[in-house]
Amino acid sequence: MARFTVGLCRLLLLLLPLFLVDSRLDHIGVSSDQATNTINGDDEIVGTRWAVLIAGSNGYYNYRHQADVCHAYQILRRGGLKDENIIVFMYDDIAHNEENPIPGVIINDPQGENVYAGVPKDYVGDDVNVNNFFAVLLGNRTALTGGSGKVIDSGPDDYIFVYYTDHGGPGVLGMPTYPYLYADDLIAVFYLEACESGSIFEGLLPNNISIYATTAANAMESSYATYCPGMFPSPPPQFTTCLGDLYSVSWMEDRCVLLLNRPAIIYEEFTYMIGGLKPSATVKNRTAVHNTYYFGSHVMQYADLHLNTQKLSLYMGFNPSGDGVTPVANPLPSLTQTVNQRDAELVHFWLKVGFLRLHKASEGSPQKLDAQKQLLQVLEHRSHVDKSVRLIGNLLFGSELGPRVLESVGAAGQPLVDDWSCLKSMVRAFETYCGSLSRYGMKHMRSLANICNAGVRVEAIAKVAAEACPNIPSNSWSLLHKGFSA
Repeated sequence: MARFTVGLCRLLLLLLPLFLVDSRLDHIGVSSDQATNTINGDDEIVGTRWAVLIAGSNGYYNYRHQADVCHAYQILRRGGLKDENIIVFMYDDIAHNEENPIPGVIINDPQGENVYAGVPKDYVGDDVNVNNFFAVLLGNRTALTGGSGKVIDSGPDDYIFVYYTDHGGPGVLGMPTYPYLYADDLIAVFYLEACESGSIFEGLLPNNISIYATTAANAMESSYATYCPGMFPSPPPQFTTCLGDLYSVSWMEDRCVLLLNRPAIIYEEFTYMIGGLKPSATVKNRTAVHNTYYFGSHVMQYADLHLNTQKLSLYMGFNPSGDGVTPVANPLPSLTQTVNQRDAELVHFWLKVGFLRLHKASEGSPQKLDAQKQLLQVLEHRSHVDKSVRLIGNLLFGSELGPRVLESVGAAGQPLVDDWSCLKSMVRAFETYCGSLSRYGMKHMRSLANICNAGVRVEAIAKVAAEACPNIPSNSWSLLHKGFSA
């Protein structure tokens, strides 16, 4: 196992489980990036800059997550990080997808460049899984199953940046393979783009570990997709999917400007008004849709907040010449038109049907029938999951008390659930009798956690789940062909 001493290595933005403090101390990874560097005009001792970028989804309807990761890679490369120190997880089923109107190209904004060019294919397809993710972070090559074999091999002067983008739910983060990533397994710090992403850290993350986290949303709200068809600014014609996530494109587009102009401090980037500083264009304000939170979310920060005075260049590098970055007149346009993260896939299938209608596909054509079938299956699955969870609550607690139990929210700063093993068992019991929760169903994770906190035994929920779900819809969203999510 590589040296990964939490008290020495600086993480933006990932904390591994606490047993990493005792990881092996007799090996320090050295790469060509490790040196005494002059950064932003200051002489600073800087070890290796590491980055782990992960898109936790697959499918063309989730285009935006891989686009976010590819864009982040381009920014890190322009900042001086080397490929040997950037580890990329993405399913890699978007660029050459038959639905992609620009084959071999991925863009992250309507006028954007091809961010797919040159991106390392470290872990793709089914190699994007929880096991490999942890193995990479731990520097444990023997635990890897497939992939390039690249891992973080960190030393005491290193800086580590971890960026995750995907769907999430209370206490859980999505992956393109099963099982999903749960907060008790990942007492983590993330540069995180996911629904209820704050719930991953709420009440779990210590504040004295030299690790800083920032998330797109608080523990109780969805994050949002943007650059969606029919919105302004809109993707090029023939796109039926959103190009990016609001928080992700906000920090990356702002980062491009900062790379051109000056070294950024973390709190300048993430807009917490420390010391009276009030940047004119901020990621927080943009993600909040200018503090209205109308189709926007609350950018949050967790753990060691003293780290937000560090220079971002320590993690992302710095490009004072501006090579490869094109200035734009309005680098942070107002993105008031967004889509709830969970509804983005529904928008895609709806638009796909509309696109075929617009282009006068014959009524009985295979393409049109397939698009209509996909839309109906998505709607069927969503309705089934919502009704099943609601009925289980009513069967357990009664029709009056059930909704209150399922929808209750604990005090701020408290973890989602008292017993994470109970929560995972609840998920498995639900999925056994009611079918897959899927990424959409992750929104009900708080309800299942509340059932655990109410003292309900797993045997009881299994019994009522069997009663609530006499049938499982026979579509790819509901069936358990990929396995259990817990």
